[in-house]
Amino acid sequence: MSILASETQKVVENAVVEEGLVSPEELKSLRQLAKNKSRSLLSLLVAENLVTNEQLTKMIAHATKLPYVNLSEAKIDPKILSLLPQDVAERYMAVPLGEMKNRLVVAMLDADNVQAVDFLSNKIGRPLKVYSASEEGIRRIFKQYGSSINQDVASVLDTHIADQKAADQAQETSDGKKIQSISHDSPISKALSAILEYAANNGASDIHVEALEKMLRIRARIDGVLREVMQLPKSIEAPLISRIKILSNLKIDEHRIPQDGQFTVRVGEKAIDLRIAISPVIWGEQVVIRLLDKSGTTLKLEDMGYHGRALRTIRGGLEQSNGMILTSGPTGSGKSTSLYALLQEIISDEINIVTLEDPVEYKMSGINQIQVNSDVGLTFASGLRSILRQDPNVVMVGEIRDGETAGLAVQAALTGHLVFSTLHTNSAAGILPRLLDMGIEPFLIASTVKTVIGQRLVRRLVSGGESYQSNSTETQSIKDAIGHLLPKSKEEAKRVANDLGYDNLPLSTDSAYTLYKGKISSEAPNGLKGRMGLYEVFEIDEDIQELILKRSTSSEIQHAAQKQGMVSMREDGYLKALAGLTTLAEVNRVAAAEIGDVLEEDVVVPDGITPGSMETPQAAESTQSEKPTVDVKAVENAARDKKSVEADQEKIQSEISKVATVEGTV
Repeated sequence: MSILASETQKVVENAVVEEGLVSPEELKSLRQLAKNKSRSLLSLLVAENLVTNEQLTKMIAHATKLPYVNLSEAKIDPKILSLLPQDVAERYMAVPLGEMKNRLVVAMLDADNVQAVDFLSNKIGRPLKVYSASEEGIRRIFKQYGSSINQDVASVLDTHIADQKAADQAQETSDGKKIQSISHDSPISKALSAILEYAANNGASDIHVEALEKMLRIRARIDGVLREVMQLPKSIEAPLISRIKILSNLKIDEHRIPQDGQFTVRVGEKAIDLRIAISPVIWGEQVVIRLLDKSGTTLKLEDMGYHGRALRTIRGGLEQSNGMILTSGPTGSGKSTSLYALLQEIISDEINIVTLEDPVEYKMSGINQIQVNSDVGLTFASGLRSILRQDPNVVMVGEIRDGETAGLAVQAALTGHLVFSTLHTNSAAGILPRLLDMGIEPFLIASTVKTVIGQRLVRRLVSGGESYQSNSTETQSIKDAIGHLLPKSKEEAKRVANDLGYDNLPLSTDSAYTLYKGKISSEAPNGLKGRMGLYEVFEIDEDIQELILKRSTSSEIQHAAQKQGMVSMREDGYLKALAGLTTLAEVNRVAAAEIGDVLEEDVVVPDGITPGSMETPQAAESTQSEKPTVDVKAVENAARDKKSVEADQEKIQSEISKVATVEGTV
């Protein structure tokens, strides 16, 4: 905030009182407090949340007779942004708004500084029309420079292509000069920086650099959805991928095998860790860059989307002194973040927590974190052996990838340690058969695994949107998915809400339900921004232990878990949709309905509510009116298919016998 003249500051102070933001008495006491703290009164008003920066900027603009513009909801055309280069805009805290009578219209933080305005005008060689704007508004426009990535990258690549043609004509390009062409100040380096900044500013989790037959395609995964960012000429592929390899300390001349690496970049005020995976494809090499942005990530279970039964089950598992707590889900579903949140729950000076990760995604104080380095022999298995000699109370293994690591994790849980880890499975119930597949004995799984978690990520609704009533299809979908969980009457509503962790739940007998749409803006054109989790959590009780010993399938374990009272990911998603946190379409996108869903009589409901009382009238009518029917033709076809399969099996067995006979003869 620039220093104001005493007369101007007095006008602003009077405006604060006239607007009713503070009373004259409060202003007097605040003036004395500011004097005691040796700071300006206006900055104190903002710090005490009595005045927003936007309000204060507007008052100062009026006091200094300057035009004011509010940029909090502004969307600037990329062509207008290109009139003022981003580096110049950030240096002078100024953004272009348009053109007026041959003058460039800009919004500046320090608009009343005549010297700064003249210097900027001379810098870009154009006269200016200046408006006053807040720092938050100007920084918000800085993020929109990313949307003009095509122009930014194209401009620097034009330079590169021109240089390349000139070098080809002169025929003087040597290996040393090629390496020099991808130095830090090269066009390729600037293009890569523009791509990384675009991804970071738009909250992307991954960048895909894909080599196609005639071009190079750049895609970014934003809020879990891949979208194409731009297309580059095929000639850019080799220098761009080489630049990435150099930054990742990988072999630039190796194109036949996959390579993994990592490096860190600074975007604005935050450092972002990048995890690089390069693989050969038929048209060249594909690069996938995972962005690990630790800023703005919450590690509180409630903020991540855990509610009700799932939250109680997890915290019950954390009270155990030994055993395993395992999370599952596809790549990028937030498994590691869940593990960090669990560690955050139990971190204490009284216990020794040791983690083994690849890579270390979040650096946490009070925890001993080990980075896997397979190049020197530090793998999950070898690292876990070392950890067990370091007197740990809690061990976190970033991922169980093979039978050896799984066996060591089980042994750690058997010897009095609490072990956290992740597996790649489709559901929480799939964890247990996966461990069997890795060669772990059923009795060891039954005695060590305490709690399992399945999860997916869905996009959040932007607050401030409108509500609407569900149509018949949506209503039926809600009844089918969570009708057995919703309260039957208003008397039961509070009890069910406390059990499930969602307030103001509708009744299962309602003819329509209130759903929500997100607020549409330039930053969220579909009303969705940011992500949260859908979870299913259950503990291993005696019934599930028996199923494990019998080597039961994941569907049988899932059925038993829901009988125990587990809320599935799909059910959790529908509850979140009713709470106005996401949409039904988002839930259906990541958690489709499964065949053989749990039966109503197997569902655990809150005390005082009988399963029969939660049956909807429509369900009761359909049960009475429908009678079991048999499709004779379908039965005959099934029998014929069975005979055909048996005949094929006999042929295969016969061929195997012939081969065995020939081998025996030889």
